[in-house]
Amino acid sequence: MTIAETVAVLGGTLICGEENLDKPLTSGCGADLMSDALAFAKHGSILLTGMVNQHVIRTAEMLDVLCICFVRGKKPTEDICELARQTGVTLMTCEHTLYEACGRLYENGLPPCSRL
Repeated sequence: MTIAETVAVLGGTLICGEENLDKPLTSGCGADLMSDALAFAKHGSILLTGMVNQHVIRTAEMLDVLCICFVRGKKPTEDICELARQTGVTLMTCEHTLYEACGRLYENGLPPCSRL
């Protein structure tokens, strides 16, 4: 599944990172605790979260996460968007809860990040 396909599946809105829409995602991870994201998110994945702060971008950068989806309609501030642009992380938002957004991606074939 590509980033563009996740935007479509979630009925999401792309915030930044248009240049990455064709990149394939390896898996998905839903987490509001960045310690959980550090434990489970993998290179090339999408991170779905309700947390909207610079720590989320820095966590994605450390893990080489390609895309962050802010759930429940949350929108990042301009300084968060600028940091995402600098680090090459694509940002999107959707209206679904974290549970529903993860379920929709799983249902459409995106595997979860494994614990191994």
